[in-house]
Amino acid sequence: MKNNELFRASGVMAVGTILSRITGFIRSVLLVAVLGTALLADGYNVANTMPNILYNLLVGGALTAIFVPQLIRAFGDPDGGIAFASRLVTTISTILLALVVLGILFAPTLVRIYAPEFATAGFENEFKLTVAFMRYCLPQIFFLGLFTMLGQVANSRGSFAPLMWAPILNNLIVIAIFAIFLIEVPDLTSATISSNQIQILGWGTTLGVVAQALILIPVLRRSGIHLRPVFGLSGLGKSFTLAGWTLVYVLISQLGYLVTVNVSTTAAVRSAKAGITTGVGFTPFGNAYLIMMLPYSIVTISIVTALLPHLSELAIAKKSLEVKENLTRAIKLVGVVTVPSGLAFLLFGPMITRVLFFGIAQKDAAYIGYVLSALGIGLVAFSINLILIRGFNAFEDTRTQVLSIIFINLISVALSYLFLATIPNEWVTVGLGLAFSLSYILGLFPTVALLRKHIGHLAISGFLGQHARLLLAGLLGMGPFALFANLAGWNSNEHSLITRLVELFLLLILSGIGYFLVARLLHISEVAGALSLAKRQITRAIAINRNKSS
Repeated sequence: MKNNELFRASGVMAVGTILSRITGFIRSVLLVAVLGTALLADGYNVANTMPNILYNLLVGGALTAIFVPQLIRAFGDPDGGIAFASRLVTTISTILLALVVLGILFAPTLVRIYAPEFATAGFENEFKLTVAFMRYCLPQIFFLGLFTMLGQVANSRGSFAPLMWAPILNNLIVIAIFAIFLIEVPDLTSATISSNQIQILGWGTTLGVVAQALILIPVLRRSGIHLRPVFGLSGLGKSFTLAGWTLVYVLISQLGYLVTVNVSTTAAVRSAKAGITTGVGFTPFGNAYLIMMLPYSIVTISIVTALLPHLSELAIAKKSLEVKENLTRAIKLVGVVTVPSGLAFLLFGPMITRVLFFGIAQKDAAYIGYVLSALGIGLVAFSINLILIRGFNAFEDTRTQVLSIIFINLISVALSYLFLATIPNEWVTVGLGLAFSLSYILGLFPTVALLRKHIGHLAISGFLGQHARLLLAGLLGMGPFALFANLAGWNSNEHSLITRLVELFLLLILSGIGYFLVARLLHISEVAGALSLAKRQITRAIAINRNKSS
């Protein structure tokens, strides 16, 4: 799959992802404006994150890893793989329903595990709020699974857009709910929120996920894919064997995430006891992570989703050299965006969040920016790791990659607890961002080494040199503007929202232009290819609009 083919295949997904992330940002901004960044928001976010944790822990990672390769193999069946897909969807859906019931029953235990400080004396109200929110949000588990399964069926048939566009509906529903709350209840706190308001926020959030999943059903039917309930495990043996190691991988990953939630909520409660009013817990980390994921989602996920079916075909055909070439090409293409994005987060983090989260105190917004700067350091390594893991998945090797995630999480967990024990509570969440980044940077080396069993020697120097030149282009093109902004006092809390918005807009535009100009001077071919393709797409869009108007 050539560069232009990858760009074209990921183009529609990127547009859908951009719109999804824009609506996701609006949703996040409204959430912070309604709930703040302290303990009330932490309770909601821990509860709303739990369905994703449990879903990924038991099913989600396995589906992503095994579904596309297995469906591609099933294409040779007389019915084109429809029976296999139907049986897998039915089996997993049954498991998810049981998981929902168990989660609701043991919600208090889950809160004690993930936010243990909420169960301490003086925070009984926060504990009850979190349990209530969690019980309203846990049914999302079933619909998250349905959404992923239907989307992967579409992906296996070369239809990538639905999986990227459906989350927009989810975001719009939740945006409407939070907008109403912002108008009707502008000063919501953990002490004033009513049981009815908790129900509306909890069930409303779940409604968004329900709509996101169900909208894919008519999309698949129009594509000629008609799934039906098929019970039994016939033909699923290999899938569940592969899933076993993937579950181990996800379990280790989620244990690392457990530590992040645990440490951040602990720091939040300790800060509250010390009289610190700035939100410093899980909510700032979650919002900074959402921003960090924007370039990752638009570029990395889009390209990798388009690439995985092709990688699976090459792996099945035992064309290991071509798999390696495609992985290296994808890493270089993704780096064109992730390298300057990570640098921008590092240099301009607080400025970005002061503009995006305008509905809260500037100190709270700036704190999210400090976490974003720490996460930005690891964006490139995080993206490369995803691409390499898809290389393991293409060879249906879900066992070897477990060693990689063990190494990454050992570093992250060790650093997280080290920061909790050694630095002031109000800076622990920033430390969690740094722990995340360092774990993926250091974890890149064992991941590359482990992949050699399938594709031979994959020299990091094969893409490290290109990434070093991209970083140099970013420093030369963006660094002077960051220095000017600091000297000119553009980081001041005293500036109005409009002033901050104009300053940020100018910085990002000028920095982006500077980066691309220096990259062209350094003759980085992937940058030139991306710019050329963008020009062609813009020209094509203009021509289409002219034809329509005439």
